Amino acid sequence: MIENGLDAKATSIQVTVQSGGIKILQIQDNGTGIKKEDLDIVCERFTTSKLEKFEDLSSISTYGFRGEALASISHVAHVTITTKTEDSKCAFNNVFFYRVKYWMENLFILLNLVLETKELKFWLKICFITCLFVKMHYEISEEYAKIAEVVGRYAIHNSGKSFSLKKHGEGNDIHTLMNATIQENIRNIFGTNVARELLELELEDKKLKFKAKGLISNANYSVKKCTFLLFINNRLVQSSQMKNPIEFFYAPFSKNILFIS
Repeated sequence: MIENGLDAKATSIQVTVQSGGIKILQIQDNGTGIKKEDLDIVCERFTTSKLEKFEDLSSISTYGFRGEALASISHVAHVTITTKTEDSKCAFNNVFFYRVKYWMENLFILLNLVLETKELKFWLKICFITCLFVKMHYEISEEYAKIAEVVGRYAIHNSGKSFSLKKHGEGNDIHTLMNATIQENIRNIFGTNVARELLELELEDKKLKFKAKGLISNANYSVKKCTFLLFINNRLVQSSQMKNPIEFFYAPFSKNILFIS
């Protein structure tokens, strides 16, 4: 859902979590929003706004285009979307929004709303339908930590965009600024001690058509566990084949923080 916001050219993404995301997960952004005529099929499988014609597949630059995320979520949760587009009508200081609710890929409620905000154009609220077994076997703190890790990684990589994460009814645990650099985002999330010990990396191989930039902590900084952030073509990637050799190399010295894009 974060990637959907980025695809919609959002510059501000806010994530709110209740009960570690097991109960409610809410995402708000100021992207382009969804047109009213598209709301009927938003949660249907294989429907996407990322492609207009078949030839677009050869030059796709968005994160997603298969139309599976919202459809899958709607099978395990009640999905509520509140949205508007740039050309939505206004009345005095109020803006007209549409609110729709989905279950099992199907739309069952469509409402017209008048709200005061003009900044945010998209709200996604996911209320999970979980059985007692699932609730008993998921630790709220662990699930929240996983969400924080994902939001933090996207926040670091996407400098020039603002990210925030908070528990419902509480203050922000993550909040990056729109004009912050990658180094400033790392300092914001991992702390000043990390940020001042970073070394810049830059690699390029024209034969392999490969170019990478990154940051790695020097020998002055040590942590209990290696933190490895890898983005390939702007996509977050988990790769033990790349992480393990780096951990092995640094084992005699200290654990490090490494960011590669």
